[in-house]
Amino acid sequence: MNLTDTLLFASGSLRGARSRTLLMILAMSIGVAAVVILTALGEGARRYVVGQFSSLGSNLVIVLPGRSETAGVNPGMLLGQTERDIVLDDAQALLRSTAVRRIAPLTIGTALASHGARNREVVVLGSTADLLPIRHMELAQGQFLPAIDMQSASPVCVLGAKIKRELFGSEAAVGAWLHLGDRRFRVIGVLASQGESMGMNTDDLVVVPVASAHMLFNTQALFRVLVEAKSRDLIARAQKDAEDIMMQQHGGERDVTVITQDAVLATFDRILHALTLAVGGIAAISLSVAGVLIMNVMLIAVAQRTQEIGLLKALGAPSSEIRRLFFAEAVLLSGIGSMAGLLLGEIGSAVIGQFYPALPVSAPWWAVLAAFGTALGTGILFSVWPARRAAQLDPVLALARR
Repeated sequence: MNLTDTLLFASGSLRGARSRTLLMILAMSIGVAAVVILTALGEGARRYVVGQFSSLGSNLVIVLPGRSETAGVNPGMLLGQTERDIVLDDAQALLRSTAVRRIAPLTIGTALASHGARNREVVVLGSTADLLPIRHMELAQGQFLPAIDMQSASPVCVLGAKIKRELFGSEAAVGAWLHLGDRRFRVIGVLASQGESMGMNTDDLVVVPVASAHMLFNTQALFRVLVEAKSRDLIARAQKDAEDIMMQQHGGERDVTVITQDAVLATFDRILHALTLAVGGIAAISLSVAGVLIMNVMLIAVAQRTQEIGLLKALGAPSSEIRRLFFAEAVLLSGIGSMAGLLLGEIGSAVIGQFYPALPVSAPWWAVLAAFGTALGTGILFSVWPARRAAQLDPVLALARR
């Protein structure tokens, strides 16, 4: 028998037992679909995090108060000490580095915002004019914070898109006065709607000069400092300079944490990639269950088709031909089940994407190939025993059903 005859014979055998064939295809397709959907979720989470970090800015170095060691614990906390604050003088000193293009000190807090009869609690972010290019933010109306000395306070603010809608409605906001806590600020701009980025929704922000925020919240401490290196090649140098400058500012103590955007992104990328592999591997276990089902059903088929096998051998079919026939059945079952599983997986991923549009759900190519290959390999592997058993039947005894 040539290859075409073998496949036609195997497909005829599968059509002869439709219920059994459909159950085996269903088991295989569910296993493949599970691999595709779970890896698509893992890959979607990885792409989402990458996108969030990309929106944060480029060539970034972030300076945070407190020293985080490898254990993730600030040693001062264990001794009952409080971490030393980063202040505006420290942030200003970072500009001494020739690798640094610009900085954006950040202070954050909440205050009651009111305009006329409307009021609501808002997140107030204190920063400088350089925040706009560092964070790649865009303006919808007006202008951003004025380029003044960071130590100087100014009663101006820039509203997020949602804050503008809720407090001003269709009324023009630029030029109007807004009360924040017990202080008044003139609205000079409105940010374009950009949504959430790294846990901060710019649509819900009110941005004021950092010195004004310190007066509003009665503090001198900075939440963190965003440092933009002049180029990607200078990120490592900017990080080292920031650590050295902060140590000089703090009397020789290394009591701040300086991280790079790329380092944080690489860490998340490794974690989420490992998670994707793990959930894909767990889902792949179901393929072995489908393989065992194929083996059991084919063993039953050998017992049911004893006379057929005996007749083939009596007509001169060698043992290798009998094995090839059973292998062909396994390949067809696994192949059809794999293709059906891939289709189900893509449909499932698309449905999840509709419910969670922010998550770019898409199975990686290696997961699709691995699921298909594993399903095919599993079906063939578990068909070895039934095929050998069929090939070893004695033709005379088989025809006599003994």
